[in-house]
Amino acid sequence: MKRRDFIALVGGTALVPFGLRAQPEVRKLAIVMAVAKTPEYVAASAALQQVLGGLGWKQGDNLRIDDHWSAGSQEGARAVALEIAASKPDVILGQSLAVIEALLSMTRTTPIVFVHVADPVASGLVSNLARPEGNVTGITNIVPSIGAKWLQLLKEIAPAVTRAALLVNPDTQPDRGVIFLDPFDAAARSLGVTSVKGEVRDLDAIEALMASLATEPRGGVVVIPDAFFASHSTQIVALAERFRLPAVYPYRYYVAQGGLLSYGVNNVDLFRQAAPYVDRIFRGAKPSDLPVQQPTRFDLVINMRTAKALGLTVPQTLQASANEAIE
Repeated sequence: MKRRDFIALVGGTALVPFGLRAQPEVRKLAIVMAVAKTPEYVAASAALQQVLGGLGWKQGDNLRIDDHWSAGSQEGARAVALEIAASKPDVILGQSLAVIEALLSMTRTTPIVFVHVADPVASGLVSNLARPEGNVTGITNIVPSIGAKWLQLLKEIAPAVTRAALLVNPDTQPDRGVIFLDPFDAAARSLGVTSVKGEVRDLDAIEALMASLATEPRGGVVVIPDAFFASHSTQIVALAERFRLPAVYPYRYYVAQGGLLSYGVNNVDLFRQAAPYVDRIFRGAKPSDLPVQQPTRFDLVINMRTAKALGLTVPQTLQASANEAIE
């Protein structure tokens, strides 16, 4: 090519209108939250976007994010799933079993990354954890022994407890919550605690159960991760306060609302952990090649005001091991 032709070619490209130049390929991510928009989950969504930004995906540049909130009920999850199926995202990040089941009823091809699913194998989402198969993978929100840990913490902060119920919604938990119940019952036997059946399907049943526990002294409650419980966390905490029952919860936001103690995944960290899977799928990986992960961080949070109101003295060892003490 002659020099003058080369110069003419280069000069010509500079004259191409900006709008006609190649634009970055935009990936679409749909985020479906089972819960309402709360500060904790807004922070979790922001943490996800921050990690994605560090991996090269910028909102408004080569990434478009559509988020949906309060989809925890079966009706809400189905409505959002229909809307998302029509928008054809590249990846869906879904929170809770109800949300993922609704999404799977609409698509068996769009890649889905889940968070806040306790037992994806028993739930039928994946065939096994190492090679999920299908279009779903993600990060669970428990380790198998957590039911025992919750009861141990309840006894540690309220040693007088001799009767405890594990709140389980049998309609939303695979095998009626056996993944939580088995370690809980085993711990109850070793700690000398009577395990009280805690199957509940609505707020009226939760109130009746707590009222029953309060008819005799030394009762206590453990609340498991569940989209229904999460969407009614304020009422559940208020009922425990009303019946003066020491209670252990799965997430920090219960304690921020006045609950006694929580032990569970750090939600902000969990969403950070999910971001690399979204990135890898954007770049061509299949969910079936990405093993289901367990959470990497669990936080212990204590509400010292609530402990005082219940007449409980929080052991120094428990205070020392807490990630946060709300005064």
